[in-house]
Formats: sequence, structure tokens, C-alpha cells
Amino acid sequence: MRLLLVEGEDRIAAPLTEGLSRHGYTVDRARTGAEALAARASDLVLLDLGLPGADGLDVCRALRARSAAPIVLIGVRGEEDDRRAGLAAGADDYLVKPFGVREVAARLRAVTRRTRHRDPAPPATGPGPEDATLGSGPAPHATAGRRARHLGPLTVDRHTRRAALGGAPLTLTPDEFDVLACLAGDPGAVRFRRQITDEVWGTHFLGPFPTLDAHVAALRRKLGDPAWITTVRRTEYRLAAPPEDAEDVEDVEDVEEKHKGTTAEG
Repeated sequence: MRLLLVEGEDRIAAPLTEGLSRHGYTVDRARTGAEALAARASDLVLLDLGLPGADGLDVCRALRARSAAPIVLIGVRGEEDDRRAGLAAGADDYLVKPFGVREVAARLRAVTRRTRHRDPAPPATGPGPEDATLGSGPAPHATAGRRARHLGPLTVDRHTRRAALGGAPLTLTPDEFDVLACLAGDPGAVRFRRQITDEVWGTHFLGPFPTLDAHVAALRRKLGDPAWITTVRRTEYRLAAPPEDAEDVEDVEDVEEKHKGTTAEG
């Protein structure tokens, strides 16, 4: 696999390049954010947040807006807020310095397994000011019930992988869409965190629950009202339209059937 290593320090880049090459990766190196954005397409990105003259999170957002390739961030701080910020910027995993080459290789293999069903197609739900929604092929554990759901002004369509609020496309990362679609599959129902991670990422997912929490926090922000997703007993989530937006939930196919029936009677 071709890997883009975005690292400004030679003392870190050199052993990483050599070590990852031994693990079967073809490594291209970029020293700055500008070089990273100008680099050829890659299968994976390993991105150091401490780049000279650039905000690593901004580089991550820019890379995510143009590609579905998995992105693993490298940072010196491992606090929950730092990991959340990285995931919200579109990263798939977060490594904390210091680390060994074998750990990096293991993380890269794990993130490749989790994201192998992504479609590297262009954005599917329209551009946004913060990041672009990436076209993502149906996740292996999130394909049931491929119908559009309407929750008041919110529409979630698994088939086209599009979500809209009040008719305006929502700008979501692939994982954010899958979490939203999971919750929208049974509106108003309480879903345990483990149920959501199993459906979205599969039962092999070994990531921490803060990964899911970060996506939920991003969804609340993008939906414009935290009341859309409520936390129940600290371990569960529920999706429902806020009281002022609440309407009957219906399936697109149900509406079409009603329309066909009316037409036939006419």
C-alpha cells in the first residue's frame, strides 16, 4: 500500500520510513502541509500535527475533503480533548508520541480493516465550510433497512448516503453519517454505545468509546441543536426531533406506496 507520511522532522521520518517499508508500505514523504496537499494520491496518510508553519488539524480537514483515505494523526498530547479534535477534523485514529514502528504498523492495519469498505468517490452530500462529506460505500454492518428516514426536518437516506436538514445537505464524514444512520434506523429508541459501534464499525472494533462520543458531539453541532441526540444513563444515545420540529416519522417507500394507492383509486 502507498502511504503518505507528513512529518517535518528527519529524525522521526527516517526511521518511520525505513520501518514501515519493512512492513510492506511504499512511503512517500511530505515535510509541510503544502507538500502534503500537493502529493500524489495514497492509500493511507500518517500525519504529524506539529508541522512547521501549518495547523495539522487544518491539513487533516483539507486532506479529508479530497480523499477517503484513512488518516492517522500523530500528536504529543493524548488528552481526550485532543483526540476528539482530531477525530472531528476527519481523522480515523490518533497516535501519541513516543511510539514504536510496530505499534504504528498495527494501527495502520487496524484502521485499514475498519475503513476498507469506503468508496474513494468524491463527496456525496455537498461541500461545507468545515469539511466535505465523503462518499462512502455501505459499511458492512450498516446496510440494513436501506430506505430514507424522515424525522421532522431531518432526512437520512442510507441508499444515497445523503443527509439533509430542512432541505439543506448536511456536511458529514463517512463515520458521522453511519452513526446518524444507525440512530435514525429506529427513531426514539435507546441504543447502547456498544450496539452502535458494533453496527457502524463491526464487532472487531477495539477503539475507545470516546471515538463514538466525538462523532456524536460533531453530529449535535452540525444538526444545530443538541436536543436531536440525547444521552440516556451516560451509556446510551437516542435520536429524536426536538419538540418544536417533531413530526410523524415515515419511510419514503411508505409515502410512495400511499401515492400509488391514491393514483390507482383515481
